Amino acid sequence: MATMARANSGPAYPERFYAAASYAGFDGSPNSNTKDIASRFSNDVALILYALYQQATVGPCNVPKPSSWSPVEHSKWKSWQQLGNMVSTEAMRLFVKILEEEEPGWYSRASNSVSEPVIDVQMNHNSNVEPIIENTNSFVETKIISAENGGLMETEDKDVVSEGLGSIVVYDKWISPPVIGQHPKARYQHGAAVFQDKMYIYGGNHNGRYLNDLHVLDLRSWTWSKVEAKVVPKSVESPSPVNIAPCAGHSLIPWENKLLSIAGHTKVPSETIQVKAFDLQTGTWSVLSTYGKAPVSRAGQSVTLVGTTLVIFGGQDAKRTLLNDLHILNLETMTWNEIDAVGAPPSPRADHAAAIHAERYLLVFGGGSHATCFNDLHVFDLQAMEWSRPTQQGEIPTPRAGHASVTVGENWFIVGGGDNKSGALETVVLNMSTLAWSVVASVEGRVPLASEGLSLVVGSFNGEDMLISFGGYNGHYNNEVNVLKPSHKSTLQSKMMEARVPDSVSAIHNVTNPTRDLESEFEVGHEGKIREIVMDNIDTGHQKFEGEETTERIIATLKVEKEELESSLNKEKLQSLQLKQELAEAKVQNSDLHKVDVAEQRQKLQTMETLQKELELLQRQKAASQQAALNAKQRQGSGGVWGWLAGSPPQNADNI
Repeated sequence: MATMARANSGPAYPERFYAAASYAGFDGSPNSNTKDIASRFSNDVALILYALYQQATVGPCNVPKPSSWSPVEHSKWKSWQQLGNMVSTEAMRLFVKILEEEEPGWYSRASNSVSEPVIDVQMNHNSNVEPIIENTNSFVETKIISAENGGLMETEDKDVVSEGLGSIVVYDKWISPPVIGQHPKARYQHGAAVFQDKMYIYGGNHNGRYLNDLHVLDLRSWTWSKVEAKVVPKSVESPSPVNIAPCAGHSLIPWENKLLSIAGHTKVPSETIQVKAFDLQTGTWSVLSTYGKAPVSRAGQSVTLVGTTLVIFGGQDAKRTLLNDLHILNLETMTWNEIDAVGAPPSPRADHAAAIHAERYLLVFGGGSHATCFNDLHVFDLQAMEWSRPTQQGEIPTPRAGHASVTVGENWFIVGGGDNKSGALETVVLNMSTLAWSVVASVEGRVPLASEGLSLVVGSFNGEDMLISFGGYNGHYNNEVNVLKPSHKSTLQSKMMEARVPDSVSAIHNVTNPTRDLESEFEVGHEGKIREIVMDNIDTGHQKFEGEETTERIIATLKVEKEELESSLNKEKLQSLQLKQELAEAKVQNSDLHKVDVAEQRQKLQTMETLQKELELLQRQKAASQQAALNAKQRQGSGGVWGWLAGSPPQNADNI
């Protein structure tokens, strides 16, 4: 498969589009010479170029369907109508991409200037490393044979042997391993994920057309094969028949025994983000039901797995509106939640990169808007729900969008991307503990690694990590695989200290508890900034753990760390003992208080019983007194004063 390397990419948009349109035969009027265009390109390419030109210069297709029977006019109208509401800038960009795919040297011929130094390079399937001579400067590209003065120049790299992953015996160098089998169609903006030593590729964009095919690369045999996926019929999990529409700009996440495809643009966009699942055991697709308020549909977002949740940030919706919102999808309950964050968020963007550090900090780098690309770094604290802008160390990478990234330990590798003028040639790494940037490797010319919309995953071979890239667009749609073995490891022996923390307090989150706030690498200050963290070494903060350190130094460092950990453990034990003593004292006090309280209650109860008895006695005495008084009154009523007055003597008069 031939690729092209160009030294100069020409003007930016929209000038580049108008130059491309003029070169292709579009003179700016609706009645461009379609016969000339059709003679230069295939029917499919000519139709899509026509449609993109109309979309870029006129806008969405609002003209009625041709009434007269004309296959050509009907095909042109249908091709334009299928672009929907695609914005003008996107149509311009796709027009130029397709033209460069068909005629890579168009710009040098159109400009009638000095020809650009274009070098044809032929990709083959052996493990030779061939030098390409350009402007008398020699650089090394893997598995490349270049034409120079009509002859082939071949130089074998002794470090590379054609044995799959075993061929990678050097660090920090991109190589293209020998891959066999049915290669996927070239594409970009696809999804990629690794599951059990297999890399899966799903969907993407080719010549402006969305794809929905699924391919797998066995990382042990380096063999491609296409997965003939099935669709789940109507069921409880999928209440309606599933239509797995082609998509691009989505994210592919491995979860349990499934591959989750999140978001992405489709020809007929949905209102909200869809979550599709491919079951790796049954080989079937399904659309998962979610709960809560789902985010608006989008593409170019970042999706980051944090524990059992997915964190979704930014992207571009179906109307090409850029976003900077944050959402969380709980994969156990399949429930959406929107994050109400504080602090200044990143500006709306798409095609950025994101990574998680210490299961707490979401890092966002780069991305693009309609007018510019970014190289800013933002951090979102998932516990404090707060955005901040940290101070970066080292040489900050150039602005870019469409790049890909993976993490290995605390190292965040970023590959590819571009700024609409040129591709990013450097593979860079950010130490997420020290926030220090460094360059891992660099490529030359227009190669797949300097592409936008490529994918990057991490695999392993013989216990070592491997970065694996696929696809992308750099003037050509690519379907090549490249591999790099990084020398950057997870530097567990390094001791990260906050600048104002005493030396006795270790901040090695990988050795102790990663969730303790006192030992976090980042702390949010009063100004919303992340305090700088320095390495407890003589290095600038991004020291590599390679074979340079002697065994004695490593042992000495580990001994110091062990002593500090033992000291911290003793302090913890002492605090625990003090807490136990305080708890015992509290129990004793509580018991005494309980005894006193019981005695008081008993005394009150006895007093109440005595008072009750006295009350009953008084009530009986009162009743007896009332009865005696009543009897006396009755005796008086039977004679008494009124009897004397009536001349009736009392009953006991005889006894007087």
